Amino acid sequence: MVDQAVKQKVDQWLNSSIDEESKQQIRDLQKDPKTLVDAFYKDLEFGTGGLRGIIGIGSNRINKYTIGKATQGLANYLNQSFPGKEIKVAIAHDSRNKSDYFARITAQVLAANNLEVYLFESLRPTPELSFAIRELGCQAGVVITASHNPKEYNGYKAYWQDGAQLVPPHDKNVMAQVNAIENFDQIKFDGDTSLIHTIGAEVDEKYLSMLEKLVVNPKVIQHQNDLKIVYSSIHGTGITMVPEILRRIGFRNVSIVEEQAEPNGDFPTVVYPNPEEQEAMSLALAKAKEIDADLIMATDPDTDRVGIGVKNNLGEFQLLNGNQTGVLLIHYLLDQWKASGKLSNRNYIVKTIVTTDLIDEIASQYEIDCFNTLTGFKWIADIIGKLEGEREFIVGGEESYGYMVGESVRDKDAVASCAILAELVAFCKQNNQTLFDRLISIYQQYGYYRESLISITKPGKSGADEIQEIMHNLRQDPPKSFAGSVISVIKDYQSSQSRDESTGTTESIDLPKSNVLQFLTADGSKISARPSGTEPKIKFYISVRGELPETSDYEVVGSQLENKINQIKQDLTDLTSTTP
Repeated sequence: MVDQAVKQKVDQWLNSSIDEESKQQIRDLQKDPKTLVDAFYKDLEFGTGGLRGIIGIGSNRINKYTIGKATQGLANYLNQSFPGKEIKVAIAHDSRNKSDYFARITAQVLAANNLEVYLFESLRPTPELSFAIRELGCQAGVVITASHNPKEYNGYKAYWQDGAQLVPPHDKNVMAQVNAIENFDQIKFDGDTSLIHTIGAEVDEKYLSMLEKLVVNPKVIQHQNDLKIVYSSIHGTGITMVPEILRRIGFRNVSIVEEQAEPNGDFPTVVYPNPEEQEAMSLALAKAKEIDADLIMATDPDTDRVGIGVKNNLGEFQLLNGNQTGVLLIHYLLDQWKASGKLSNRNYIVKTIVTTDLIDEIASQYEIDCFNTLTGFKWIADIIGKLEGEREFIVGGEESYGYMVGESVRDKDAVASCAILAELVAFCKQNNQTLFDRLISIYQQYGYYRESLISITKPGKSGADEIQEIMHNLRQDPPKSFAGSVISVIKDYQSSQSRDESTGTTESIDLPKSNVLQFLTADGSKISARPSGTEPKIKFYISVRGELPETSDYEVVGSQLENKINQIKQDLTDLTSTTP
C-alpha cells in the first residue's frame, strides 16, 4: 500500500521539470509499490557520513536531482556565509558507478551559482580532497563516494573550509537550505564552465610530500626496504596513491593484487568492497601466502579505511580488526614520539566512544589526553579544529578501520595509515619481533581487550521503523545484565545522561546528542547500541576485558573472552528478537 504522503511526493516529481527519462523511470516504479515507497518515503539526509543512498530515481535515492538539490542548498549556504567574498569549492570522486557524472553535476551547479570550482582531473582518495580544501584555500569541498557500501550505492560528503566534514551548525544549516528548495526549477544546473578548474598533479605532489613527512623512523625503512607487502585497492582510488607513497618512503617490494587494481564501480571480485570483510580480503590473503608476505593491506573504494593482515603467533595469516590496528598504530606513534623526546602534555589523541578503551589506557600510560567523540571522523576533526594552535594532535582512530595521522588532513586517511603501518611492521622486523608479538605484549601490559560487532540490516521504511523500535525498547526496558555480569552504568547519548544503576545518580555527558546507548558491566564489558547514520543498519559493539599474565596464556584467555562475547551476543539476540 502506498500512503498519501508518498503519492504526493511521486506526483510532485512527475509534474516537475525533471527530464522525461526520469519520469518514465518513476512510472516503471509505480508497478512495484514497495520499491516505490522505499524510493520516495523520505528525503535523503546528512548522517555521520553525509548523503548516501542507492543509485536510482526518487527522493530517497542518489540521482541527478538529489545531488543537484544538495549542491544548490550548499551553494546557497556558502553565499550566505561568505557574502561578498570569492568562494572556492574543491570536488573529488571515487570509482563508483556514476561518481564522475555526479561530480560533474556538482561542479556545474556550483559554477551556476558563481562559485569557483576545483575539480580533480580523475578519481582520487577522499583524504586528498580534505587536504586540497586546505591547500587551495577553499571554503568547502565535496566528494562523491559511498565509502565501503555495496555497489548499488553512491553518496555525497560535504566538507567545510577546515577540510572536515560538516558538523553543527553547518550540517543542519545546509539541510535547511536544501529543504527550502521547493521545486527543481530552483536548482541551477547550467554552470559557466570557465569557473570550473582542473586539479592535477601539483596537488598530488603536495599531498604525497606531506605524507612523507609523517614517517618517524626512516632509517628502519632503509634497513627493511625489502619488506614483503601485499596491497589491494579493491577496485578503488587507493591505486592512485598508496603504491606511490610506499615507494617514496623507501619500500621496494610491494606486490599489487592485480585482479583488484583496476578501478571498477561494479567491484567484480567482491560482494562488499569493504576491508572489514574477510571475503573482500581473500585475494590479498592468497597472494600473501604465495609470496610469504610480511604485511597485507587493503583499502576501501575511497581510501579512507584500511584493513591489514599479518602472521599470528601460530604462523598463520590473520586479519586484524579495526580496534587492534588502531591500538598498534597509536601505541607505535606515542612510543616513537616519546623515544625522540617530542611527546609532552601539549599532545593529545582522539577516538570514538565505540572504539576500544585500550587506547584510553595507553594514553594514560603516556600521560597525554585521549578525547572521546561521537562516531564519525567529523567529530575528531572538530576537536582538532577547536584546539588548533593551542595543542598538537598526533593520531586518532575509530574501530571501523579509519585512522588519521597528523593535522594536515581532517578526515580518516588510509594512504597515510598504509605508510605508517608498513613502517611499524618494518620496525618490528628490525627488532626481531612480529606485529602480532607486539600486539600480545600490549595486551600483557595494559589488559587483554577483545571486541566484536553485530550488524543487523533492516532496509527500507519498515526496517527504519524496526530499528527505532529496538532503540525505544532498550531505553524503556533496559537489560539488567550481560553474560551474567550486572550492568553498572547506562549511558544514553540521546538524553546526554549517564546513570549509575547501583545508586541511581546521573551525570551529564558533554557531547552532542546522538541516538546511542551504552551498557557498562561490573566486570568491565561495554556494549554499545547505535543505528548507523549512513546505512540501513543497527550496530551492537561489544568489548570485553581480561588479564594476560603471561604471553603463553594468550590462547586460553582469548578463548575465555570469546566465550563471554558469544554469551553477550546471545543476550542481544534474545533482546532484539523479542521486540514486537
